Amino acid sequence: MKTPTRSAFTLVEIMIVVVIIGLLASLAIPAFQKVRAISQDKAVLNNARQLSAAAEQYYHENGATTVAQANLVGLGYYVRVQGAVANETYPAFFTEGVTITIAGVAGARTVTYAP
Repeated sequence: MKTPTRSAFTLVEIMIVVVIIGLLASLAIPAFQKVRAISQDKAVLNNARQLSAAAEQYYHENGATTVAQANLVGLGYYVRVQGAVANETYPAFFTEGVTITIAGVAGARTVTYAP
């Protein structure tokens, strides 16, 4: 009489699979964080570019070289909506043709845009 055999994974095989998954994750997570930081910086730079263009448009229409952010962003203004991408802080005033520095991108980085 034959006894039925059970086919299953051994503890060693399961531990090897867990180690391999851990190694793959340790390689993938830093790469993901780097791509995320680059993406955030590009989005912040795009916001700065839009605000700089809005300040230039404001200068052409009104003749004032310095404008408050409140006069650039909102419904009926030059930039409809401008949300924070990574908890960054934009300047309160913009001057046409002057470099814009955005601080606190993800709490650690600074992005600068020179028109």
